[in-house]
Formats: sequence, structure tokens, C-alpha cells
Amino acid sequence: MKKIAYYITAHGYGHGTRSCDILNALHNAAPDVPIIVKTDLPLAFMQSRLPASIEIRAGAFDVGLIQKDSIQIDLDASIAAVEALYAREDELIQQEQRIMEEEGVGIVVADIPAIPLAAAQRNGLPNIATGNFGWDWIYADLVRHDPRWQTYANKFRTVYAETDLLLRQPFAEPMAAFPNQINLPLLAKPGTDRRSFIAGLTGANPKNKWVLLSFTSLDLGIPALENLSHLHGCDVFSVDPLEWLDSTVRCIHRSAASFADILASMDVVVTKPGFGIVSECIANNKPIIYTSRENFVEYPILVEGIEKYCRNVFIPGHELYSGNLARALTEAESAPNPPGTIARGGAEIAAKQILQRGLA
Repeated sequence: MKKIAYYITAHGYGHGTRSCDILNALHNAAPDVPIIVKTDLPLAFMQSRLPASIEIRAGAFDVGLIQKDSIQIDLDASIAAVEALYAREDELIQQEQRIMEEEGVGIVVADIPAIPLAAAQRNGLPNIATGNFGWDWIYADLVRHDPRWQTYANKFRTVYAETDLLLRQPFAEPMAAFPNQINLPLLAKPGTDRRSFIAGLTGANPKNKWVLLSFTSLDLGIPALENLSHLHGCDVFSVDPLEWLDSTVRCIHRSAASFADILASMDVVVTKPGFGIVSECIANNKPIIYTSRENFVEYPILVEGIEKYCRNVFIPGHELYSGNLARALTEAESAPNPPGTIARGGAEIAAKQILQRGLA
């Protein structure tokens, strides 16, 4: 039986979150079809979201952007890493061509590195991209900082233009490089409220307001953590790898509960606009307190999604980094209901498209 090879950028957990939604839909629709996932996202993160029958292998085929934390980008480190990776472009493409042949891969899906798509194209395999932005679009915006970005924007655009199909997710830029596109509705699904279990696990008071700091990393100093400890009637949580030892922020490990269930158990989420967390807050009807992001061209699109589909409050960076959440938490209590609704079931539609092309 032909295999599905699914490649995921390690740029952010949101890519992994939405890819796991599709991978689970694939497994549910065709449990006997073997799937290989290649990514440099943490193994524990992927295993917490996928059935054991889906094979996960390490592999990096794009850089995305190097971040100082979940909010700040290091552009100098990013261009250096992109140049180093693409110095091996031909080697990596040929490596994946061989693996695809040896493993009997029948279709390649990518969110949203170009190198695996190029390998599939050279092997004559069906190839599908999925995402809400392309790296060509991200990198083209960075040319104003450094003209070297143009070379890599062009490389991605060239491969994207030869890709068979784009499964375009919500909160997306036009992704004009892809000639054939299908627009998907929301992929994320609501979790299960496990407040009693989490209270027993962490010692939190289930009668308090539960606040989730949803970041992969966040550089909070001791004064900020002290301010968080003084929030009246609140328990503050994080999910690993975000953890501050010897603080009152209660870190929940992914092995203890799924992120969807953790989020479903919270009262409010403090985060930056990212595809995964915005989608899951919509799916779970949770208010978002969101902050700004520098050098993220997709930021306005994601904020538009937040304002249309979520109860929301904006928190300036200086308030977040000082741990002064009281104002935003008070405003979130009376935030109006969102003006719009969004269709669901995107993961199942994506799985159907992949299976139709991969098993034909």
C-alpha cells in the first residue's frame, strides 16, 4: 500500500497543531493507510496529538524564522539559517527523492516547506501544500530589511507554482503562487473540559478564574512573575515547554492532558496572534487577550480573525512583559460576543482531498 509522507515546518506549534488535525482526520478516514510525518517539532508535542500508528521522524526542510521568543524575531539569525539550509538544497531534495522511492510514498503533503514538494515533483508524485501563508510571501516582505531575502522568496515561489494543489486554510493571505486552490473551513475541534482533573493535578482552585499563557516561550523576569502571583482570584497556567520554576504559574505537561482539553478548561487565554491558538480559541469559544508581534506580516490577518470570531482584548507588550494583566482580564469579562461565525470541518475535507489524490 502506498504511503502518505507529510512534512511539517518546525517554525511554530501552530503548523503542528493544524497538521495534526488533518493527520487525525486521515487516520480516521483510512486507518490502514501508512503515514510518515517528518518534522523538527518536538517529538513529545507530536505524540501528544497523534495516534501511535503514525510514524514520526526528525527532519528540517525549511527554517521559517528564528524567534527570540514567541513575539520577537531575530532577522539576522533567520537569514543566516536560511542561507545555511539552502546551501544544501539539492542534497536535501535528492535525499528525499530516494526516501520517497524506497518507502513507496504515493503522495506528499507539506505545511509548508518547498524542498519536499520539489522532491515529489521531480519524482512525478502527487504533491499538496496546506497552510494559511507561503514562505514566499513572508520572505518577500523582509526584502526591505535585507535584499538577500528575495532569493529565497523566489525559490519558494517557483516550487509553489508547480504544486498540484493548495489546501488553503482560514486566516490566509492570497497565496497567489499556487495555481490550484481549495479553501478550507476551520480545522480545529473543541476539547473536553477537564477542570477537576487539572485542579487535582496542579493544586489550582477550580473556583478561581483560570488564565492560560499560551506561548512557546516568553521572557518574563522576576518582577513580572511577582505581578502575576498577585492577580486576585486568578490561577495562571502555562503548557510545557513554557515553564518558570519557583513561580506561581502552574505548568501543565502535554503528557497529562491534550492541549485542546487544557484550553477547554480555561476561562481566558493570553497569547500572540498565531494560527493554531486563534483556531482553537474559536473552536472552544474562549476569549483572547492578544498582544502585538513585530515583523509578522500575517499579524493583521490573524487579528482580523480574532476580532471577527472571538471575544477579545488587546494588551500592549509592556503590560504583558511586566505581568500587568489585571486591566485586560477585567475588560475580557465584558468583551462583546464576536460578530461572525465560521464553518467547521476543514480537517475532514483536507483528508478527503489527500486520499483521493494519493490512492487514485
